[in-house]
Amino acid sequence: MNPVIDRLKLIFLGVFLVINVGLAVWEFGWELPREHCEKAHKWWDNAERACGTPVLVSDITGRMIDNPQAKVAALQAIGRPVPPSLQRAAAPPPAKPAPAKP
Repeated sequence: MNPVIDRLKLIFLGVFLVINVGLAVWEFGWELPREHCEKAHKWWDNAERACGTPVLVSDITGRMIDNPQAKVAALQAIGRPVPPSLQRAAAPPPAKPAPAKP
């Protein structure tokens, strides 16, 4: 076989392998950790490849969230479990049936 064809074959095979290794490093080094972090309702920092835990401002300042619906919404937004006592308190009152038309 022509030596030029053999050399080109090896060059293309080498380029193909380098691209595949690069894609594997990207997938396992960046994409999978990001997906796992976002599935856990945490924050992904792409610049440092770090997974951060969201914190409620009320946890830092010590202020209490007075509105039960707002507290439930805040806890659900950061992926924390909502205590049953709050679920009952935050449940909207049952709707009154519309008056029947005569």
